[in-house]
Amino acid sequence: MMPSLSIDVTCETEGEEGIQEGDVVTIQAWVTLKRDTGLVGALPHAPRYPFHKEESFWFLLADPNSNDVWFSQKLSFMDEAAAVSAASKAIEETVEGLGADAKEKSKAVREAVEKVRSGSRLVMGKFLAPVEGNYNLMCYCLCDSWIGCDKKVNSKVKVLKRTRAGTRGGAALEESIVEDGIEEEEESDEEEYDYESEYSEDEADEQDSKKKGKTANGTVPKKGSSSEGSGTDED
Repeated sequence: MMPSLSIDVTCETEGEEGIQEGDVVTIQAWVTLKRDTGLVGALPHAPRYPFHKEESFWFLLADPNSNDVWFSQKLSFMDEAAAVSAASKAIEETVEGLGADAKEKSKAVREAVEKVRSGSRLVMGKFLAPVEGNYNLMCYCLCDSWIGCDKKVNSKVKVLKRTRAGTRGGAALEESIVEDGIEEEEESDEEEYDYESEYSEDEADEQDSKKKGKTANGTVPKKGSSSEGSGTDED
């Protein structure tokens, strides 16, 4: 009945090589539980407890030198359906953010579901990278029900000095968008100006041609000339 645990953890900045100061670091860990009986979820032996006690586990990413906890999350192996749903959604969002196509996304989700059903639970979260340096961290998986089944593994994180603008290139992307917008506005203003000038020139040419045509045909009679002529004939 007593479980044994194993942890597989990675820390990285999505879409970037290496971790730099101030980056949003994604931690992804698979915690796998095994029992001699083959069960995944089980109730621990607690005869003095007033009701059934479900076993729960806490995952911690901590720095033992400074006694700082960088990340923590509670996990349970009792509700498999909820674990499948949560892992599928988290993996789908992650691979979609990396630009994976539908086939790759489906494959990643299918692998995650198989891991959950075989006794693993996904732990995923984010934290800000600290200042430059090498950090020897410790991943703990602590149980609130069993004595002697806690697990810990080392995790080394190397944080580099900041060399790229913004977090994960966000600032550079915003600057490029602003520059593109300014260029588009300038181009549209130039096009509008050209249209107006062409229209005014065409209109002026048309008026000049009309005037020249009237002059060539003779003098244009003034208003009232036709009426005066008719009056003279009557007299």
